[in-house]
Amino acid sequence: MAGLLASGRRLDVWLFVVLVVLVATSSLRYVVRHGLGLTGVLVLLGAALLIAGYAARPLLPKRAGVPAVWSAVLACVVAALTIVAPSFAWCAVPVAFAVLQTVRFVPAVVCVSALMVVITVSWLRISATVDPVMIAGPLGVALITVMSFRALDVESKARARLIDRLVDAQDDLAAEQRRVGALRERARLSRDIHDSVGQDLSSVYLLLQAADRSWLRDPAVSHQNVKTAIATSRRGLEEIRQVIHELSTDVESSALTEAPELHRRLRELEDRSHGPAKVSTRIDGVSMPLSNRLAAALVASARGALANAQEHSGADHVMMTLTYTGEEIRLDIRDDGRGFDVDTVSSRREAAASGDVRTRRATTDTSSPTRGLGLKGIRDRVIELGGGAEIESEPGDGTTVSVWFPIGSSAQNGDLNRQNEEN
Repeated sequence: MAGLLASGRRLDVWLFVVLVVLVATSSLRYVVRHGLGLTGVLVLLGAALLIAGYAARPLLPKRAGVPAVWSAVLACVVAALTIVAPSFAWCAVPVAFAVLQTVRFVPAVVCVSALMVVITVSWLRISATVDPVMIAGPLGVALITVMSFRALDVESKARARLIDRLVDAQDDLAAEQRRVGALRERARLSRDIHDSVGQDLSSVYLLLQAADRSWLRDPAVSHQNVKTAIATSRRGLEEIRQVIHELSTDVESSALTEAPELHRRLRELEDRSHGPAKVSTRIDGVSMPLSNRLAAALVASARGALANAQEHSGADHVMMTLTYTGEEIRLDIRDDGRGFDVDTVSSRREAAASGDVRTRRATTDTSSPTRGLGLKGIRDRVIELGGGAEIESEPGDGTTVSVWFPIGSSAQNGDLNRQNEEN
């Protein structure tokens, strides 16, 4: 177990400097007053031994007992020098600090206390009368030294524990951030695959299913459906390659998509929407460029909502409306299908996610909750980019999926800043 103040290199240096100065001045004082006789030589040798022993403290082996022996020897050298020349008593202060740093608290206090007793006796020996200051002085110095080191030790250990906890907390935070980032990326990929490749595969399935039904009755229609399915699968392959490209390269997402390009992509969705419902597109307001991420989110939301409407709503017509206002862009996808109960679908989906087996079974028996999974992806994507989403539907009254983003100057700059930070 480390002694008091396991660290403190700067303090050690200053203590050593103070000790050298005290030993040098005390030795000089003794030689000047008593000459360089045999005792003087022994005093100088003791002074050199004291300095060398103190300097050797960082080199002490960590084996049990060695620090205690070193402390006892150093204290005895100081005691012997003090008995011969009481001016060496001041050297006990840095030595006491070193002892307190080296051994356990209780043995250190015993050693320092014994040293203070020797100093007191030495001073009383050369005093003509019993001076209470000669007794109270060394004891006060010992008390202050021990209490100061005790306080410093407690503070040092508390700071070390706090730093350890802070480092652990930072490691845990970094691990949690990596985990959340991975989960967020998985969710994004899941939404992108669902709204791109998944929808194309659904279209291919519907087209091939229609071709199979009309194979003998109307070969021309069947052939046309197969050709369309081939074209759709080719576009799906291109989208897969695009997703792979975005994952393997540093794609610049803070660039702008011009309004005509966004409108073209929405009308392309209208042309590519295969299903019983006819799709129409309308653009309102004064168009303006958007960041690539917002444009991609609008297109993905439109694609997901159209696929849900074609597959689940039984609608005859779907209207896509893109509206520009001064501070907002809004996309509404309205179908005239059978609709569904939004609250029921949401509660079933949440229960299924929480592990309710009965609810999961019920979910697989109806089309509406399945539809809700795609709508949830739309909502999550939009909210993640700082926008809003709303789904309005009633059984027998169709469904409206609405998404919107702030596009005013401040909102647009904030969006670009967030993208730059993420990149």
